[in-house]
Amino acid sequence: MSTSSDPSFLWSNYFRRDDEKDIFTLLRGIPIFEDLSRRDLKALERILHRRKYHGGEYVFREGDPGLGMYIIEQGEISIVSESRSCEISRLRKGEFFGEMALFSDRPRTASAVAYDDTKLFGFFQPDLFGLLETSPRIGVKVVLKLARILSERLYKASEENTRLVTEQQRNPAP
Repeated sequence: MSTSSDPSFLWSNYFRRDDEKDIFTLLRGIPIFEDLSRRDLKALERILHRRKYHGGEYVFREGDPGLGMYIIEQGEISIVSESRSCEISRLRKGEFFGEMALFSDRPRTASAVAYDDTKLFGFFQPDLFGLLETSPRIGVKVVLKLARILSERLYKASEENTRLVTEQQRNPAP
């Protein structure tokens, strides 16, 4: 067991502070959490799940039930449509994915694959519901931010759908 006179105790505390600083910096950069105070982020950090994946390893597959969202701490994630055999997006440190699963149990619409060795934080639906029960002020802030982000994406998807329909009407297939 380490004591305050043990040099490893000092080093482990030093690095732990750096880890905490890095986690808070990472979380503060996520739009969902940007309005949370340092104290709120500390409460949130306690319920996040740290996961490691090797390059080529699946985080989840298209069609899997949605369980929650992931935040990239290190590495890259490839979002892949298996049904269309194409990469939809490549995400890097500080980006997040899978947030719709916090509100819906619908199957995943794409797969997430670690492009290289990757560290993630998982934030799952039971964690969000637990946060709403134990710390409603923090939970409501998170839910409101998620609602804004999802409504903005829905709006953009609606605009894109309208553009595609208009384009198809102007240039009907022979």
